[in-house]
Amino acid sequence: MEVMSNHIFIVILILAFFLDLIMGDPPGFPHPVRIIGRYINSFEGLLRKTVVSKGQERLAGVLLTTIIVLSTFVLAYGIEKWILFSMKGTLRLVGILLLIYLTATTLATKELIATGLKVIEAVKEENLVLARKHLGMIVGRDVEALDRKGILKAVIETLSENLSDGVIAPLFYLVIGGMPLGLAYKAINTLDSMVGYKNDKYRYFGWASARLDDIFNYIPARISGMLIAISSGLFFLSVQKTWDSFITMYHDGNNHSSPNSGYPEAAMAGALGAQLGGPSMYNGILVEKPYIGAEEKEDYLIVSIDTIKIIKLASFFGFFISVGVLFLCEVFI
Repeated sequence: MEVMSNHIFIVILILAFFLDLIMGDPPGFPHPVRIIGRYINSFEGLLRKTVVSKGQERLAGVLLTTIIVLSTFVLAYGIEKWILFSMKGTLRLVGILLLIYLTATTLATKELIATGLKVIEAVKEENLVLARKHLGMIVGRDVEALDRKGILKAVIETLSENLSDGVIAPLFYLVIGGMPLGLAYKAINTLDSMVGYKNDKYRYFGWASARLDDIFNYIPARISGMLIAISSGLFFLSVQKTWDSFITMYHDGNNHSSPNSGYPEAAMAGALGAQLGGPSMYNGILVEKPYIGAEEKEDYLIVSIDTIKIIKLASFFGFFISVGVLFLCEVFI
């Protein structure tokens, strides 16, 4: 760690992880991602006024990505350094509490599980209208025509994919570069979710944000797949489950338009004997997508509940590995 010694950050990370599990993302509470989102909207409006061609639009998108990511990292780095090396006494303690909170905001373990459970509970109660409403808040596809099985498949996919985006990737970058790099990753992720679309409006403007998100998620997505495979074996007490998960990830990990999302989805499909992917509707247009995994089970409600449990286990594995790596760095480096 460049900014602080590892033993301090180990404590901060541990407290931040459990703070996220307890607090999640309370509505209306100050959150860096919401602030970043407002700045993205503001800068997008300013930059779009200057573009007159597709090339300029792409350049403006590169500038937006650079400004948002670098400013987030530099500001977070400055705050961290100021708290740890300039503050004293009670003020320093308050500052460290702020660092714990900022670190916690890079994680989304509780929110990930809670959003998935809302959909699953609505399906349990046979309230598909409510299930589609909850699902529509966390996926980009059209949900109005999805049946019970389609809803559950969609929630399994998004839980698997967002294990990487919301838990494992932030932990990965927190270990590498502390809170500043963790927040910079969240800025990249937020940019991708706001402008990284392949539609007429963002095809060129959002190109840089989408590509940078792909790069930063490349390793975490594959780590997430491996953690799902290991967690499924432990959850089911079956080495075969781990093997099936790895094999499916290897064979079907590329069966996705994203270079990363297919790996955790394929790992989960293999572990649970589910078939994910396939054709989906987006803005009224049918998009043909390859299938991921082979269907071995019919009751996707049970499969979705098992998904939640595996996600929890994989999240804790990722956390313990992160703390372990930091501890080993403190001891041997």
